Amino acid sequence: MSSGSLRPPRVGVRTLAEMKARGEPIVALTAYDYLFARLVDEAGVDVVLVGDSLANVVQGLETTLPVTLDDMIYHARAVVRGVQRALVVVDLPFLSYHVSVADAIRNAGRVLKESGAQAVKLEGGHAAMAETIAALVRAGIPVMAHLGFTPQSVHALGGYRVQGRAEGEAQRLREEARAVAAAGAFAVVLELVPGALAGELRRTLPIPTIGIGAGPDCDGQILVLHDMLGLNPDFQPKFLRRFAELGDAVRQAVAEYAAAVRRREYPGPEHTFG
Repeated sequence: MSSGSLRPPRVGVRTLAEMKARGEPIVALTAYDYLFARLVDEAGVDVVLVGDSLANVVQGLETTLPVTLDDMIYHARAVVRGVQRALVVVDLPFLSYHVSVADAIRNAGRVLKESGAQAVKLEGGHAAMAETIAALVRAGIPVMAHLGFTPQSVHALGGYRVQGRAEGEAQRLREEARAVAAAGAFAVVLELVPGALAGELRRTLPIPTIGIGAGPDCDGQILVLHDMLGLNPDFQPKFLRRFAELGDAVRQAVAEYAAAVRRREYPGPEHTFG
């Protein structure tokens, strides 16, 4: 085997634990298809999340609730084909793990078997959810937890808002964070959580914390790819930084293509077979 064909070392759940211990920030992004997955992996991200946020940025839906397990497996399978280094985590969609522990194990197992991903993510940290996480871990399924604003509970939470500002909410998040860590989750996403609380959780939890709208004092950060690339102009939360404006670039490129076709400048002789 030539040195050029060697794959980079694969990121695993232990890798993330080691990164937390070293104080090395964890970089995570979402992806939903082969080409973007390949690009973000080649750029060196540590975690690729196949998020049920595909409902918003791929399917054009208002919430993540309609996404199905088959949707997640389809997109995860494409992402896995594009990733050689990063840890691929897949969201379990709404009602695929809520009804019973048996359902959760069966559906999470399907995700890993049919997509080739390495882990799943689920939302919530109350007692029943901690029991589900523990059962999945006992079955050999790595689990990333998700606390704070949990999009699958958007209606119950009263909309898209920061969680944990009131002391009662903050205490609940502390308890849930301890519960998911004790249940065996290998990491926890903190979404829309006050920065001071997120920092407290990072310092007290034995597992990595990955923030989105939770300030800089987390072990890592995650964003939705389409948002940080400027492909989703309608979404402009306070925490989002756009690292590119690809939406403008796409519109300009398509307009130039259309103009070239209408002027009969494309295709030219150099694009034509003899």
